[in-house]
Amino acid sequence: MIKPQPKVIRTQEQYREYLSEVEELIIQQLTPGSEEAERLELLTILIENYESSNYAIEPVDPIDAIKFRMAEKGLKQVDLAPYFGTKSRVSEVLSGKRALTVPMIKALSVGLGIAPQTLLGLETEAHYTERNAKTEVNWSKFPIKEMLSRGWIENVTSKAKRDVELQVKNFIGSLGETTASASFKRTLSGDAYSPLTHYKLYAWVACVIHKAREREIKAKFDAEVIDKDFLKELAQLSWSEYGPLLAIEYLERHGICVVIEPALKGTSVDGAAMRDSDGTPIIGLSLRQDRLDNFWFTLLHEVVHIWKHVDLEKTFVDDLENHKDSKDKFEAEANRLARDTFIPRVVWKRSNAYLNPSRTTIDELSRELNIHPAIIAGRLRRESGKYNQFSELVGYGEVRKHFPSKYW
Repeated sequence: MIKPQPKVIRTQEQYREYLSEVEELIIQQLTPGSEEAERLELLTILIENYESSNYAIEPVDPIDAIKFRMAEKGLKQVDLAPYFGTKSRVSEVLSGKRALTVPMIKALSVGLGIAPQTLLGLETEAHYTERNAKTEVNWSKFPIKEMLSRGWIENVTSKAKRDVELQVKNFIGSLGETTASASFKRTLSGDAYSPLTHYKLYAWVACVIHKAREREIKAKFDAEVIDKDFLKELAQLSWSEYGPLLAIEYLERHGICVVIEPALKGTSVDGAAMRDSDGTPIIGLSLRQDRLDNFWFTLLHEVVHIWKHVDLEKTFVDDLENHKDSKDKFEAEANRLARDTFIPRVVWKRSNAYLNPSRTTIDELSRELNIHPAIIAGRLRRESGKYNQFSELVGYGEVRKHFPSKYW
């Protein structure tokens, strides 16, 4: 039976039909240049165009998915040679120097159990996380050594693996769900998330929630209190020498708990936004970058998430140092509102600080807007990409000093 020529996707039904056909073609031995191979390529392009136009998605990076499965199964690069053809190809693909081919995708899909749509870059991180969360939790994959060293779990007299893992299960299970496995369902989203760091990030998020409960914020959160005026008032606290402390006091006075917890090794989280099981909003800050510009932008970004995006099952974990132009609609909105709260777009484009940046013009604009000069200097550095400029103005060493910790 000759199938009709693929057309531009206009309906959900057509989209699902083409997606199903792509999965069928992937597992076939297609000859390069054949009609089927050409059809596969065309269908893939049509699916990507439809998704980019109709969904705000952040696709799972295929290489991250492969590395995640390697870590999960305890595999080394040499173990992947049968799927790639040679050892050198494994290294080239994992380093991004060579693209995955259809035969590689088929072999990895069958051999490692990675969905074809993931390897094609067609699956969102949320869907990937949800699908993988349905499998049994591997408690040994949690960062047990770091959890022990930080006192998140107790040292047990027995060194048996099952006893240590039981401590991890209790730590996660005490978040309040029926079972420990059930509590490992919170969807992690945001630019700091990757499948490879899922267990570490979840452990960090769980710690933030535990510490938030210990703080026992007395003020009850009213969702109606957050608006643009609320954000502006928060932003203007940056003018004070004690701004970071005043900001946390301000948020907790309105029922939003803020927890400072250093990031775990191998993760790149700057901040996170979530709700506890009773609805209490929680913001986690790692202070990974000890700079005022990073602190203030991260804080307002997370407050926007609390205002606009979080629910009981979804947590945003953000890497704001390395992702200034996120494709995710929630991250893009949080970036925009935080940025415009500090410096409205109309003011920014007409300001001397933007047109003729200098210490003097930065100081003038900071006084006009009643915000710290570090915020303006940080924005200039990010937009120009010239991070060697105004280093003396972004507030190095001016954040962690307010929050003493042995991990700094």
